[in-house]
Amino acid sequence: MNRTTLMLPITVRTFTAPRNVKVSIPAVAGGTVPSARDSMNRDIVRTINAQMQSQGYPGGDIREMLGFFEVKTNQRGVLSLCLLNYTYTGGAHGNTLQHSLTFDADTGRKYSLRELFKPGSPYEKRLNDIVQAQIATRKLPLLGPYPGLSPDQDYYIADKALVIYFPLYALVPYAWGFPYFPISVYDIQDLIDENGPLGAMLY
Repeated sequence: MNRTTLMLPITVRTFTAPRNVKVSIPAVAGGTVPSARDSMNRDIVRTINAQMQSQGYPGGDIREMLGFFEVKTNQRGVLSLCLLNYTYTGGAHGNTLQHSLTFDADTGRKYSLRELFKPGSPYEKRLNDIVQAQIATRKLPLLGPYPGLSPDQDYYIADKALVIYFPLYALVPYAWGFPYFPISVYDIQDLIDENGPLGAMLY
C-alpha cells in the first residue's frame, strides 16, 4: 500500500456550554484528499458526541465536563488518537471515558482491532496471552477474572507498538487509572496484515 509521508495538520475547536462544559474537538485540516479528511472528522465528532451523551450531557447533573484528546501516531499514513471525556456530577470523584480511533489517512478508513490482523489469524489468543503475562509481571490487582478482549476492544497505535487498554473499573480499582498494555509489533509480526496500519509500522 502506498502511504503518504505527510504529517496531517490537526486543528482544534472548542465546544463550550453552561455548567462548565468545555470539550476540545480535533479536526484533520489537510494532508490528504477531502473525502478521507471528511470521513475521519465525521468519525471523530460522532465518537465525541457519544461520549458526551454517555456522560449525561445535556442533563442537569453535570458540574464539570472536560473533553480532550491525545495524538498517538501521525506518521506513515496512519492517524491514531485517543478521545477522553472527564465528567463530574458529585461524589468522591468524576468519571473519565476514553475511546481511540485509528485511520488510514489516505482513505479515511477506520480500523477495528480485528482488521489490523490477517483474516483467520489467532490474534485474540496471542494478545490475551500477552496481556495476561503483563498482568502477572506487573502484579496488577484485578477486580475479578481477566475478561479477555471484547469485540469492540479499545486500542491505539504508538510508534512501533499496539497498545491495548480497558475502561476504568473493568480490570483494576479506580486509583490505578486506565490499564495499558503495550505490545511490540515485532512480537505479533506473523499475525499482522501488512497492508493495514500496523503493517505500516513494521518497516
